[in-house]
Amino acid sequence: MSAIDFETPAGEEKPSFKHPAEVVVNQHPLPSPGPGEVLIKVAAAGLNNLDLLQRAGDYPVPEGASEVPGVEVSGTIEAVGAGVVSWDFGAPVCALLAGGGYAEYVTVDARQVLPVPDRIPLVEAAGLPEVAATCWTNLVMQAGAEPGDWVLVHGGTGGIGSFALQMLAAYDAQPIATVGSEEKRQQAMSLGAVEAINYRDEDFAERVHEITEGHGADVILDVVGGKYLEDNVRALAHGGCVITIGLSGGAQGTLPLQQLMAKRGWITGSTLRSRSVEEKAEVIAQVREHVWPMIASGAISPSIAKTFPMAEAERALEYFASDGRTGKILLVMEH
Repeated sequence: MSAIDFETPAGEEKPSFKHPAEVVVNQHPLPSPGPGEVLIKVAAAGLNNLDLLQRAGDYPVPEGASEVPGVEVSGTIEAVGAGVVSWDFGAPVCALLAGGGYAEYVTVDARQVLPVPDRIPLVEAAGLPEVAATCWTNLVMQAGAEPGDWVLVHGGTGGIGSFALQMLAAYDAQPIATVGSEEKRQQAMSLGAVEAINYRDEDFAERVHEITEGHGADVILDVVGGKYLEDNVRALAHGGCVITIGLSGGAQGTLPLQQLMAKRGWITGSTLRSRSVEEKAEVIAQVREHVWPMIASGAISPSIAKTFPMAEAERALEYFASDGRTGKILLVMEH
């Protein structure tokens, strides 16, 4: 089968953001599903920030995971391993992976597989598993967001942000987005944001308190990291939570402890890829129960911005890394 590999650039000891790994299509052995696993014939794979980090040599692949990038796919069941009774040959599915998605076939634990929701095309379903699992596990399972809560979502028109706004609106929370342009502000509002703040022109912490009439954000979903740490604490409501899932603004920041203590606030963070199969199985079970009905009803759409064929994986990754990108980017397989 064909699969994408990240190979160290010529003349370099290891890849970096300045000299990222070369994107190469190679031939790999066709994987075989082990006990409890399924083999998926991949229709499409979703691109994610961790793919860029892996290409730059800055994201170690979890032990036992495939070195082939890609943590979410859609496709059809090609074969099942011993003990699997939940999936049949040919079933349209999407799945959360630890790696291996940029390939024509991939194996995964059957508990990390989801049915393609009603009304969603097979290819577009590749943009659902990782972002749905990320949003639900961080916002609800970990940060404890509840209906009625004010939730600040940074990067409101990105792959995670665009899904989070829709999910929070369907969950009867009150999402606020940060965006970088008037066009993105309008897009965030169309996705369900109560209000959207242009961080280039406005102090987002002040605006959050204005929008919430002094209450602040009960939960902040942060994909920026260090650069926003101090302002995130300023934006928090009493008893609020900042949950950091990305570090595009650096891994270090200033933490105003006195203000955090006065607000009885808390800061946490998480990753999804390195979690155990058992943990991922619980996340996927909750996503299927709580989020999949929102998608089936039309309250959430995948927000696919652009697709690329597998042969253009390098161009897809470069587009994904660009400032103007919104929504989800998919890599489509050509069997």
